[in-house]
Amino acid sequence: MATHRTIELIAPSGCPHDPEAVHRGIARLRAQGHRVENIEATERRFQRFAGTDGQRAAELNRLADPSRALPDIALAVRGGYGAVRILHGLDYDGLQRRLAGQPVALVGHSDFTAIQLALYARAGLTTFGGPMLLSDFGAPELSSFTMQHFWQALTQPEFTLKVKAAQAQHADVSGMLWGGNLAVLTSLIGTPYMPPAEGGILFVEDVNEQPFRVERMLYQLHLSGILARQKALVLGDFSGGKPFDYDNGYDLHAVVEQVRALAGIPVITGLPFGHIADMVTLPFGGDAQLSANAHGFELNVRGYPHLG
Repeated sequence: MATHRTIELIAPSGCPHDPEAVHRGIARLRAQGHRVENIEATERRFQRFAGTDGQRAAELNRLADPSRALPDIALAVRGGYGAVRILHGLDYDGLQRRLAGQPVALVGHSDFTAIQLALYARAGLTTFGGPMLLSDFGAPELSSFTMQHFWQALTQPEFTLKVKAAQAQHADVSGMLWGGNLAVLTSLIGTPYMPPAEGGILFVEDVNEQPFRVERMLYQLHLSGILARQKALVLGDFSGGKPFDYDNGYDLHAVVEQVRALAGIPVITGLPFGHIADMVTLPFGGDAQLSANAHGFELNVRGYPHLG
């Protein structure tokens, strides 16, 4: 992390609603010696979005411009909603020519999942599920756990994540690591922006979704045939969606048991990824090896462009 990086902000989704968090995030990155560019991305607003659809698409398409120096990191300002509105306007051929194999990290999560899915499906580009400016770098308290895993994933050719979380199923599988926000991912099923991802290790998370809604989305993955084509499903954090009294004991644990009964693949729990303070950074498109037993799991990832 001692190396000073050029970090270009991108805002493909919602407008930042907390100016103090924006200022904290930028100040922290600068204090670490990094150069922060495109701060105007935090100042645009059109309705609930960080600019018009055209502005937000053009911002990403600038990364395809060979006349511009590439940043080390393109960091999403925040999620929310809006990325799906610009997928048709991205220059996939240009982005592929400019970014394929380059040590440039596009990082974000939540609604940014739509960008990640589309870039992989249409351009074969590997990105990173990880922290964002507003919610993570700009949090009241900066998570040392999140920062350690962020720089580890971006600067090393491989890493191993070890999680101590009791598992009901064993696993010893390998495949492409991919996934992100469950609601965003399922919304792109059947579109040109959903990667085929055969034989992958799929990770998902979500926030403020009731257990029945989580199950309904997982059923959509199952009924569309996507789950059966994976080597394993790894569940991240699903905070904020507490059951109702009406649910009568039907909670997230019941959802997991139901999915295990129908999926035909290992369903692993406890991945520290999602809308949480302490989160890992995961290369979307990396080569992964997953080993799980009753005591926890290990996830080794390699084969992705890194900053070095």
